Amino acid sequence: MTDFGLGERSLFETAATALYEEIATQGGLARTDPRIADRGPDREAFDLLQELGLVTLDELDESWVAVDPATVQSRVVAPMGQQGAQLISESAQWAQAFSNLSQTWRQSPGSVKGPFTELRGEAIGPYITSSVADASEELLTAQPQTGRAIDQLPAAIEREVAALRRGVTMRTLYQHAARRNAATHKYVAAVAAEGAQVRTLDEFFNRLIVVDRRLAIVPTREGNGGLAVREPSLVHYLVDIFERSWERARPFTNRETPLMRDIAAEQRAMTIRMLIGGHADPVGAKRLGVSPRTYAAYVSDLKHEFAVDTRFQLGYEMGRQGITGNDTETHDEADRD
Repeated sequence: MTDFGLGERSLFETAATALYEEIATQGGLARTDPRIADRGPDREAFDLLQELGLVTLDELDESWVAVDPATVQSRVVAPMGQQGAQLISESAQWAQAFSNLSQTWRQSPGSVKGPFTELRGEAIGPYITSSVADASEELLTAQPQTGRAIDQLPAAIEREVAALRRGVTMRTLYQHAARRNAATHKYVAAVAAEGAQVRTLDEFFNRLIVVDRRLAIVPTREGNGGLAVREPSLVHYLVDIFERSWERARPFTNRETPLMRDIAAEQRAMTIRMLIGGHADPVGAKRLGVSPRTYAAYVSDLKHEFAVDTRFQLGYEMGRQGITGNDTETHDEADRD
Protein backbone atom coordinates (compact mmCIF):
# COMPACT_ATOMS: atom_id res chain seq x y z
CA MET A 1 0.00 0.00 0.00
CA THR A 2 1.28 3.42 -0.98
CA ASP A 3 2.09 5.82 1.84
CA PHE A 4 -0.49 8.59 2.01
CA GLY A 5 0.45 11.95 3.48
CA LEU A 6 -0.88 15.44 4.01
CA GLY A 7 -1.10 16.26 0.29
CA GLU A 8 -3.11 13.14 -0.51
CA ARG A 9 -5.45 13.69 2.43
CA SER A 10 -6.10 17.29 1.37
CA LEU A 11 -6.96 16.14 -2.16
CA PHE A 12 -9.10 13.32 -0.75
CA GLU A 13 -11.08 15.66 1.51
CA THR A 14 -11.90 18.03 -1.36
CA ALA A 15 -11.98 16.97 -5.01
CA ALA A 16 -11.76 13.18 -4.50
CA THR A 17 -14.60 13.13 -1.94
CA ALA A 18 -16.83 15.21 -4.22
CA LEU A 19 -16.11 12.90 -7.16
CA TYR A 20 -16.76 9.78 -5.05
CA GLU A 21 -20.12 11.18 -3.87
CA GLU A 22 -21.13 11.84 -7.47
CA ILE A 23 -20.16 8.31 -8.57
CA ALA A 24 -22.00 6.76 -5.62
CA THR A 25 -25.22 8.77 -6.00
CA GLN A 26 -25.44 8.43 -9.79
CA GLY A 27 -24.66 4.72 -9.78
CA GLY A 28 -21.38 5.04 -11.66
CA LEU A 29 -19.19 7.12 -13.95
CA ALA A 30 -18.68 6.29 -17.59
CA ARG A 31 -15.25 4.96 -18.40
CA THR A 32 -15.01 7.47 -21.26
CA ASP A 33 -16.07 10.49 -19.20
CA PRO A 34 -13.79 13.34 -20.35
CA ARG A 35 -13.32 14.61 -16.78
CA ILE A 36 -11.21 11.57 -15.93
CA ALA A 37 -9.30 11.44 -19.19
CA ASP A 38 -5.51 11.76 -19.10
CA ARG A 39 -5.69 15.54 -18.90
CA GLY A 40 -9.17 15.84 -17.48
CA PRO A 41 -9.90 18.21 -14.57
CA ASP A 42 -10.78 15.35 -12.21
CA ARG A 43 -8.03 12.97 -13.27
CA GLU A 44 -5.86 13.49 -10.18
CA ALA A 45 -8.81 13.00 -7.83
CA PHE A 46 -9.92 9.91 -9.77
CA ASP A 47 -6.42 8.40 -9.64
CA LEU A 48 -6.45 8.80 -5.83
CA LEU A 49 -9.83 7.10 -5.56
CA GLN A 50 -8.57 4.27 -7.72
CA GLU A 51 -5.35 3.98 -5.72
CA LEU A 52 -7.33 3.86 -2.47
CA GLY A 53 -9.60 1.18 -3.90
CA LEU A 54 -12.74 3.29 -3.54
CA VAL A 55 -13.81 2.77 -7.16
CA THR A 56 -13.77 -0.32 -9.34
CA LEU A 57 -14.48 -0.92 -13.02
CA ASP A 58 -17.74 -2.64 -13.93
CA GLU A 59 -16.74 -4.50 -17.13
CA LEU A 60 -20.35 -5.07 -18.20
CA ASP A 61 -21.43 -1.43 -18.06
CA GLU A 62 -18.02 0.01 -18.94
CA SER A 63 -18.30 2.36 -15.96
CA TRP A 64 -16.59 3.07 -12.67
CA VAL A 65 -18.68 2.27 -9.59
CA ALA A 66 -18.20 3.16 -5.91
CA VAL A 67 -16.87 0.66 -3.33
CA ASP A 68 -18.03 0.56 0.31
CA PRO A 69 -15.56 2.81 2.21
CA ALA A 70 -15.77 0.57 5.29
CA THR A 71 -13.96 -2.18 3.40
CA VAL A 72 -11.18 0.21 2.42
CA GLN A 73 -10.67 2.26 5.58
CA SER A 74 -8.94 -0.45 7.61
CA ARG A 75 -6.45 -1.12 4.81
CA VAL A 76 -5.50 2.56 4.70
CA VAL A 77 -5.80 3.73 8.31
CA ALA A 78 -4.58 0.67 10.24
CA PRO A 79 -1.06 0.71 8.73
CA MET A 80 -0.78 4.42 9.60
CA GLY A 81 -1.75 3.73 13.23
CA GLN A 82 0.72 0.86 13.40
CA GLN A 83 3.47 2.99 11.89
CA GLY A 84 2.66 5.82 14.33
CA ALA A 85 2.88 3.46 17.32
CA GLN A 86 6.20 2.15 16.06
CA LEU A 87 7.54 5.70 15.66
CA ILE A 88 6.42 6.66 19.18
CA SER A 89 8.07 3.55 20.61
CA GLU A 90 11.24 4.14 18.62
CA SER A 91 11.42 7.82 19.63
CA ALA A 92 10.98 6.87 23.30
CA GLN A 93 13.86 4.40 23.03
CA TRP A 94 16.06 6.99 21.34
CA ALA A 95 15.18 9.51 24.06
CA GLN A 96 16.11 6.99 26.74
CA ALA A 97 19.40 6.23 25.02
CA PHE A 98 20.27 9.93 24.86
CA SER A 99 19.18 10.37 28.47
CA ASN A 100 21.58 7.65 29.58
CA LEU A 101 24.41 9.30 27.66
CA SER A 102 23.54 12.73 29.04
CA GLN A 103 23.55 11.41 32.59
CA THR A 104 26.95 9.81 32.04
CA TRP A 105 28.31 13.06 30.61
CA ARG A 106 26.94 15.23 33.41
CA GLN A 107 28.56 12.98 36.01
CA SER A 108 31.92 12.92 34.22
CA PRO A 109 34.77 15.21 35.32
CA GLY A 110 34.88 16.91 31.93
CA SER A 111 31.32 18.21 32.20
CA VAL A 112 31.97 20.23 35.34
CA LYS A 113 33.68 23.54 34.66
CA GLY A 114 34.23 24.63 38.22
CA PRO A 115 31.79 24.74 41.14
CA PHE A 116 29.36 27.18 39.47
CA THR A 117 27.43 27.16 36.20
CA GLU A 118 25.38 30.14 35.06
CA LEU A 119 22.08 29.29 33.37
CA ARG A 120 20.35 31.77 31.12
CA GLY A 121 17.03 31.96 29.32
CA GLU A 122 15.71 28.74 27.89
CA ALA A 123 18.63 26.71 29.27
CA ILE A 124 17.16 26.76 32.80
CA GLY A 125 14.15 24.49 32.21
CA PRO A 126 16.01 21.63 30.50
CA TYR A 127 18.81 21.82 33.08
CA ILE A 128 16.35 21.47 35.97
CA THR A 129 14.55 18.63 34.21
CA SER A 130 17.78 16.72 33.60
CA SER A 131 19.03 17.37 37.15
CA VAL A 132 15.80 16.06 38.67
CA ALA A 133 16.03 13.04 36.36
CA ASP A 134 19.50 12.35 37.80
CA ALA A 135 18.27 12.47 41.42
CA SER A 136 18.69 9.17 43.22
CA GLU A 137 18.06 10.06 46.88
CA GLU A 138 16.48 13.42 47.71
CA LEU A 139 14.92 16.57 46.26
CA LEU A 140 14.47 19.77 48.25
CA THR A 141 12.57 22.63 46.60
CA ALA A 142 11.54 26.07 47.82
CA GLN A 143 8.98 27.90 45.68
CA PRO A 144 8.21 31.48 46.80
CA GLN A 145 5.12 33.48 45.82
CA THR A 146 2.06 31.41 44.82
CA GLY A 147 3.91 28.46 43.33
CA ARG A 148 3.91 27.07 39.84
CA ALA A 149 1.94 28.63 37.02
CA ILE A 150 -0.78 26.57 35.41
CA ASP A 151 1.14 26.18 32.14
CA GLN A 152 4.12 24.71 34.05
CA LEU A 153 2.01 22.29 36.07
CA PRO A 154 1.86 19.20 33.80
CA ALA A 155 5.63 19.16 33.21
CA ALA A 156 6.36 19.68 36.91
CA ILE A 157 4.01 16.88 37.95
CA GLU A 158 5.38 14.46 35.35
CA ARG A 159 9.00 15.25 36.26
CA GLU A 160 8.63 15.03 40.02
CA VAL A 161 6.22 12.09 40.15
CA ALA A 162 8.73 10.13 38.04
CA ALA A 163 11.44 10.91 40.59
CA LEU A 164 9.23 9.90 43.51
CA ARG A 165 8.41 6.59 41.84
CA ARG A 166 12.14 5.90 41.56
CA GLY A 167 12.32 6.07 45.34
CA VAL A 168 13.54 9.66 45.63
CA THR A 169 12.28 11.50 48.73
CA MET A 170 10.97 15.00 48.18
CA ARG A 171 10.14 18.01 50.35
CA THR A 172 8.69 21.23 48.93
CA LEU A 173 8.25 24.57 50.70
CA TYR A 174 5.77 27.28 49.66
CA GLN A 175 4.53 30.49 51.22
CA HIS A 176 1.15 30.47 52.96
CA ALA A 177 -0.37 32.34 49.99
CA ALA A 178 0.06 29.21 47.85
CA ARG A 179 -2.80 27.61 49.77
CA ARG A 180 -5.17 29.84 47.80
CA ASN A 181 -3.73 28.83 44.43
CA ALA A 182 -5.72 26.16 42.55
CA ALA A 183 -2.75 25.08 40.43
CA THR A 184 -0.63 24.54 43.54
CA HIS A 185 -3.39 22.46 45.15
CA LYS A 186 -3.46 20.23 42.08
CA TYR A 187 0.32 19.84 42.13
CA VAL A 188 0.38 19.06 45.87
CA ALA A 189 -2.34 16.43 45.49
CA ALA A 190 -0.36 14.71 42.72
CA VAL A 191 3.03 14.61 44.45
CA ALA A 192 1.63 13.93 47.94
CA ALA A 193 -0.08 10.82 46.57
CA GLU A 194 3.40 9.55 45.68
CA GLY A 195 4.87 10.32 49.11
CA ALA A 196 6.15 13.90 48.82
CA GLN A 197 5.89 16.29 51.77
CA VAL A 198 4.77 19.89 51.28
CA ARG A 199 4.70 22.71 53.83
CA THR A 200 4.07 26.47 53.81
CA LEU A 201 5.71 29.35 55.65
CA ASP A 202 4.69 32.94 56.31
CA GLU A 203 8.14 34.33 55.56
CA PHE A 204 9.57 35.24 52.19
CA PHE A 205 12.41 33.10 50.83
CA ASN A 206 14.25 32.72 47.56
CA ARG A 207 13.70 29.94 45.06
CA LEU A 208 15.89 26.91 45.66
CA ILE A 209 16.30 23.37 44.28
CA VAL A 210 18.72 20.91 45.88
CA VAL A 211 19.44 17.54 44.25
CA ASP A 212 20.93 14.78 46.43
CA ARG A 213 22.66 17.46 48.54
CA ARG A 214 25.34 17.71 45.85
CA LEU A 215 23.78 20.28 43.52
CA ALA A 216 21.83 23.45 44.33
CA ILE A 217 20.11 25.73 41.82
CA VAL A 218 19.41 29.31 42.90
CA PRO A 219 18.22 32.42 41.04
CA THR A 220 20.71 34.98 39.81
CA ARG A 221 20.68 38.57 41.03
CA GLU A 222 18.92 39.81 37.88
CA GLY A 223 16.09 37.35 38.49
CA ASN A 224 15.91 36.02 34.92
CA GLY A 225 18.56 33.34 35.22
CA GLY A 226 19.86 30.62 37.48
CA LEU A 227 23.10 29.51 39.06
CA ALA A 228 23.99 25.84 39.54
CA VAL A 229 26.16 25.37 42.63
CA ARG A 230 28.26 22.25 43.26
CA GLU A 231 30.64 23.55 45.93
CA PRO A 232 29.97 21.15 48.89
CA SER A 233 30.23 23.70 51.71
CA LEU A 234 27.90 26.15 50.00
CA VAL A 235 25.39 23.42 49.13
CA HIS A 236 25.48 22.29 52.77
CA TYR A 237 24.83 25.89 53.88
CA LEU A 238 21.81 26.19 51.57
CA VAL A 239 20.44 22.88 52.83
CA ASP A 240 20.77 24.14 56.41
CA ILE A 241 18.76 27.26 55.51
CA PHE A 242 16.08 25.05 53.96
CA GLU A 243 15.95 22.79 57.03
CA ARG A 244 15.51 25.76 59.39
CA SER A 245 12.63 27.07 57.28
CA TRP A 246 11.13 23.60 57.03
CA GLU A 247 11.02 23.23 60.82
CA ARG A 248 9.00 26.45 61.15
CA ALA A 249 6.63 25.64 58.28
CA ARG A 250 3.16 24.09 58.49
CA PRO A 251 1.96 20.98 56.59
CA PHE A 252 0.06 21.60 53.36
CA THR A 253 -2.90 19.21 53.19
CA ASN A 254 -6.40 19.29 51.73
CA ARG A 255 -7.84 18.94 55.26
CA GLU A 256 -6.28 21.99 56.83
CA THR A 257 -9.21 23.76 58.54
CA PRO A 258 -7.67 23.58 62.06
CA LEU A 259 -4.53 25.25 60.70
CA MET A 260 -6.20 28.15 58.93
CA ARG A 261 -6.54 30.34 62.03
CA ASP A 262 -2.86 29.95 62.82
CA ILE A 263 -1.89 30.61 59.21
CA ALA A 264 -4.09 33.72 59.08
CA ALA A 265 -2.46 34.92 62.32
CA GLU A 266 1.01 34.41 60.83
CA GLN A 267 0.08 36.37 57.70
CA ARG A 268 -1.37 39.14 59.90
CA ALA A 269 1.86 39.29 61.92
CA MET A 270 3.94 39.39 58.74
CA THR A 271 1.83 42.28 57.42
CA ILE A 272 2.37 44.17 60.67
CA ARG A 273 6.13 43.65 60.43
CA MET A 274 6.09 44.96 56.87
CA LEU A 275 4.21 48.10 57.96
CA ILE A 276 6.42 48.74 60.98
CA GLY A 277 9.48 48.22 58.79
CA GLY A 278 8.25 50.97 56.44
CA HIS A 279 8.15 48.72 53.38
CA ALA A 280 6.23 49.88 50.31
CA ASP A 281 3.16 47.88 49.34
CA PRO A 282 4.83 46.09 46.37
CA VAL A 283 7.66 44.95 48.66
CA GLY A 284 5.25 43.82 51.37
CA ALA A 285 3.10 41.98 48.83
CA LYS A 286 6.13 40.19 47.40
CA ARG A 287 7.37 39.12 50.81
CA LEU A 288 3.96 37.66 51.67
CA GLY A 289 3.68 36.05 48.24
CA VAL A 290 0.40 37.81 47.42
CA SER A 291 -0.78 40.39 44.91
CA PRO A 292 -0.65 44.11 45.81
CA ARG A 293 -4.45 44.11 45.91
CA THR A 294 -4.52 41.26 48.44
CA TYR A 295 -1.84 42.98 50.51
CA ALA A 296 -3.91 46.18 50.53
CA ALA A 297 -6.85 44.12 51.78
CA TYR A 298 -4.69 42.82 54.65
CA VAL A 299 -3.82 46.40 55.61
CA SER A 300 -7.49 47.37 55.38
CA ASP A 301 -8.38 44.51 57.73
CA LEU A 302 -5.84 45.83 60.24
CA LYS A 303 -7.36 49.31 60.06
CA HIS A 304 -10.76 47.83 60.78
CA GLU A 305 -9.35 45.69 63.61
CA PHE A 306 -7.77 48.71 65.32
CA ALA A 307 -10.71 51.03 64.49
CA VAL A 308 -8.66 53.61 62.56
CA ASP A 309 -8.97 55.32 59.19
CA THR A 310 -5.40 55.96 58.06
CA ARG A 311 -2.10 54.12 58.08
CA PHE A 312 -0.63 56.82 60.29
CA GLN A 313 -3.33 56.16 62.86
CA LEU A 314 -2.78 52.44 62.47
CA GLY A 315 0.94 52.80 63.19
CA TYR A 316 0.28 55.00 66.18
CA GLU A 317 -2.30 52.63 67.64
CA MET A 318 -0.11 49.55 67.15
CA GLY A 319 2.78 51.38 68.77
CA ARG A 320 0.61 52.49 71.70
CA GLN A 321 -0.46 48.87 72.29
CA GLY A 322 3.05 47.51 71.86
CA ILE A 323 2.16 45.49 68.74
CA THR A 324 5.33 44.40 66.94
CA GLY A 325 4.27 41.55 64.66
CA ASN A 326 6.56 39.22 66.60
CA ASP A 327 3.97 38.33 69.24
CA THR A 328 4.00 34.70 70.37
CA GLU A 329 0.46 34.78 71.72
CA THR A 330 -1.58 31.82 70.52
CA HIS A 331 -5.21 31.94 69.49
CA ASP A 332 -6.24 30.03 72.58
CA GLU A 333 -4.56 32.65 74.80
CA ALA A 334 -6.16 35.45 72.81
CA ASP A 335 -9.57 33.83 73.18
CA ARG A 336 -9.09 33.55 76.95
CA ASP A 337 -8.29 37.27 77.15
